[in-house]
Amino acid sequence: MDGSKMPQGAPVLILLGPPGAGKGTQARVLQEHFGLVQLSTGDLLRAAVAAGSPAGKEAKEVMEAGGLVSDEIVLAILKDRLQEDDCAKGVVLDGFPRTTAQAEALDGVLDATGQKINAAISMEVDDARMVVRISGRFTCAGCGEGFHDTFKAPKKAGVCDACGGTELVRRADDNATTVMSRLDAYHKQTEPLIAYYAERDALQRLNAMGEIDTISSELIRIVAQVTA
Repeated sequence: MDGSKMPQGAPVLILLGPPGAGKGTQARVLQEHFGLVQLSTGDLLRAAVAAGSPAGKEAKEVMEAGGLVSDEIVLAILKDRLQEDDCAKGVVLDGFPRTTAQAEALDGVLDATGQKINAAISMEVDDARMVVRISGRFTCAGCGEGFHDTFKAPKKAGVCDACGGTELVRRADDNATTVMSRLDAYHKQTEPLIAYYAERDALQRLNAMGEIDTISSELIRIVAQVTA
């Protein structure tokens, strides 16, 4: 491959899901199983700024001015990234698109290079259970080991199992009220995208409330099917 573009037919997948649904974990599963590259909007912006690409320089100016990076800049950065050699086996997009306008623009970028969205996979959750899942999380400030009030409490209260540290902390926004607000905002934002990809026969639904391994197995099955 000469690096000029992704080969035609290389899969392009989208993971849709609210914060805490496990998109990052499952994207890594797809990387390991299929050789796909996970592309998240935040990582793309940071990398483009660090590399000093034309689009990255534009993004840097906007961010330094306290503005929101436009869809056009994000798409230009994504287009550049898709041309890199490691994307030859395909990509999984995490965090983009977020709106139907972005989805339409993304389709335009892919059409120009002979690509298409193979599947937009909606990682579906039960809101009430998600509130419990997220609001119960805390970590060790020393080593980063994760714990949960219900599912993974430390063997000794207040002491990290991994390093013995006693500074166990919670994210300020991991509380029930904030989590429910984030879920509501996600559903309102994503409903039009669900409809958009359903109309194009690209939507796949995945129950994201089970065991991680079970979710991974079903995700692998879906991806194998849509990329066959």
